[in-house]
Amino acid sequence: MSVPLESIRRARDLMRGTALRTPLVRLPDSAGPAVYLKLENLQPIGSFKIRGAAAAMRSSSPESLRRGVLTASAGNMAQGVAYVAREMGVKCTVIVPEGAAPTKVAAVKRLGGNVIPVPFERWWKTFHDRAYPGVDGLFVHAFDDERVMAGNGTIGLEIVEDLPEPDAVVVPWGGGGLACGIASAVKALAPSARVYAAEADTGAPLAAAFEANAPREIEWRRSFVDGLGSRETMPAMWERAKGLLDGSIVVSLEEIASSVRLLVERCRVVAEGAGAAAVAAALTGRAGRGKVVAIVSGGNIDSSRLATILGGGIPD
Repeated sequence: MSVPLESIRRARDLMRGTALRTPLVRLPDSAGPAVYLKLENLQPIGSFKIRGAAAAMRSSSPESLRRGVLTASAGNMAQGVAYVAREMGVKCTVIVPEGAAPTKVAAVKRLGGNVIPVPFERWWKTFHDRAYPGVDGLFVHAFDDERVMAGNGTIGLEIVEDLPEPDAVVVPWGGGGLACGIASAVKALAPSARVYAAEADTGAPLAAAFEANAPREIEWRRSFVDGLGSRETMPAMWERAKGLLDGSIVVSLEEIASSVRLLVERCRVVAEGAGAAAVAAALTGRAGRGKVVAIVSGGNIDSSRLATILGGGIPD
């Protein structure tokens, strides 16, 4: 089930002045497909999440925002919601999983967000409940919200405007809101283009759902690729994804770390693990040849992790 194109175009108007139109640049000297980078790491919060947060919150009524906003996030949506909340003058509370990247947590606090760390299982339950005990306010879902997906879909509008006939687009898969939003716009405007998810082999629930033709719980382990992976694909997101996406490309931590290094060395672009995952997936050739767009979804990586990767290692 796609997000209507008119909703995506309306979202672009709602986020104007908050989210940037980011550049689409060619990855130089890449063997195989012609890889183009959609640089969402250049957004004011270093991530695409500002788009969905702005679209959702700016389409909400003043009454619904009166008691503030609440979200659950490992870091980037938290920053997006906190950023827009500060612009709109409302309070923001964020439920984060214990062990969330310190760089992202610190950024949320700088933006005025109140952070509540909880165990992973309780954090994931917040997505299902769309609430957290003792916290009042409008819940802004990080991915399972059509307004958020419409905001994300504006990336697809920009891709097709800048590269009218892409052969494929590769999108990191966290909860699915980015991939489904972008695919909705791309498939409406460039129907022949394929759209793939990129997942890490530390936990690839969408690939498992495609294999079983239904969501199922999988094993997942924490890694430096903190914006990807979970134990399951939510049923509502699977219903959207199975009709919009052409599959999932699973890559290793080694391939993702290599892509982080490549982006720094070749393009002077700093990407976090999730942001480099789509590049790694595109470079495998499994998205096909021709013009392949990789979404560099964010650049919020801890400096110690980046130093380890640039030194040839893989962070713990």
